[in-house]
Amino acid sequence: MNQEIRLFGAIAVRPAILALISQFEAATGFTVAVKWELNPTVKKQIEAGEPFDLVIINPDLIEDLTALGKIKAASQVAFGRIAMGVAAKAGGRPLNIGSVEAFEHALKSARSIAYASEGTSGGYFSSLLERLGIADEVKPKLVAVPGGQTAPAVGRGEAELGVVPVTSILAAAPEVMLVGQFPAELQSYIDFAIGISADSRDAEAAKQLSEFLMSTAADDILAAKGLERR
Repeated sequence: MNQEIRLFGAIAVRPAILALISQFEAATGFTVAVKWELNPTVKKQIEAGEPFDLVIINPDLIEDLTALGKIKAASQVAFGRIAMGVAAKAGGRPLNIGSVEAFEHALKSARSIAYASEGTSGGYFSSLLERLGIADEVKPKLVAVPGGQTAPAVGRGEAELGVVPVTSILAAAPEVMLVGQFPAELQSYIDFAIGISADSRDAEAAKQLSEFLMSTAADDILAAKGLERR
């Protein structure tokens, strides 16, 4: 019987995971059905009863769902982390964001900046503007974009720059280019962990998928897509 594994994950990890799914399916004969939402939405839907076998979201959300009995205790593993980056339309002029000063200048000079309004990255960016003391100047330029559409919005010309996890920028090529990662002093990595459902239809199959995603064989593909192992 061809067993289906239901994978529910955060939009930011989608490009990295999709590159691996076909390999896993070919090696095991399993089918992986995927669903993607922003991190907080994944948690809300699971709390509301959304069925899943394996989930990949922020570690603190995995802990919350474990405490609620939705995720099997001790099934959590640290998957990796994704850096924040700046996106621009491909073919545009080079932009320097290598220092805090250059980063601030780029934001102040941009006509418009797209960001994920409800995701982890958007929350961090909003707080960063406050921390840098440039929120009043930059906020009128911000374009709130729904989940997973920030980088493509830049490619369509709906915003001059985009602030989003690196994975999403790389996935939007060739229309979009990665200007660069946030300067080291301002960088915030978004961490991800894997958890197995307490009500999985096939916990053993879910465990196999978890182990495959954690294997060193996956490292190079994940790195190329913008996900770093811890």
